[in-house]
Amino acid sequence: MKAIQQPLLFPLITFSATLLLWELLALHSGWSEQVFPGPVKVFVGMWELIENGAMLRHAVASLFRVTAGFYLAILFGIPLGILLGRWRTAQQFLNPLIQFLRPISPLAWIPLSMLWFGIGDKPAVFLIFLASFFPLVVSTTAAVQSINPVYFHVAANFNFSRYEVVTKIIIPGMLPSVLTALRITVTIAWLVVVAAEMIAVKSGLGYLILDSRNALRMDYVMDGMIVIGAIGLLLDYVMTRLNRIDSIAWASAGGR
Repeated sequence: MKAIQQPLLFPLITFSATLLLWELLALHSGWSEQVFPGPVKVFVGMWELIENGAMLRHAVASLFRVTAGFYLAILFGIPLGILLGRWRTAQQFLNPLIQFLRPISPLAWIPLSMLWFGIGDKPAVFLIFLASFFPLVVSTTAAVQSINPVYFHVAANFNFSRYEVVTKIIIPGMLPSVLTALRITVTIAWLVVVAAEMIAVKSGLGYLILDSRNALRMDYVMDGMIVIGAIGLLLDYVMTRLNRIDSIAWASAGGR
């Protein structure tokens, strides 16, 4: 019982202290409740958004965009990373272009994405794809290059096909590093979708925050921020659990 309670104790203390500090700041900051609402008003606003379905609707819209953009990045980024990590000629041709585009902030693409795709889900998905694609390519390339060359020599001696090299050596060897990259990248994608929704769409948590600010509902603004943080924490937890499953532990021990 003690082992179960111990991991929950410190977060509970931190959460309680944060609420207390928040309430004290709201009472003594000199700002009105409309400008800096306390936790009670924010939680009442949260209940209103949950009860009328607005919070669920906006959260689902944001999650859909993150999922679509993130999986597109996985679909294209990881295979390209394998190609660059395994075949030097491909890296010589493509790596300079990737390194040129990678530092450009996804938010810098907002004007072009709106011009190309209009208003709606497409520009947001495109921005999330860009935010996720380049980190995945770079991480996958590095993971493949770090695999012990002895494994490839053994595969050549046993006449492995290219498919067998990928499925039996490259994927198990790169998987721990790639999953760590996915954990970091999904957080980046979640940050980008909120910014994109403030400009290019009419739904989502980013839009909820912007629209609430325009309506001077700072309690709704904070509600949106709380849900963003909670979903981000949940996504990080899921990716952390994926890094700890037995098959990944086996790959970490034997895939390199």
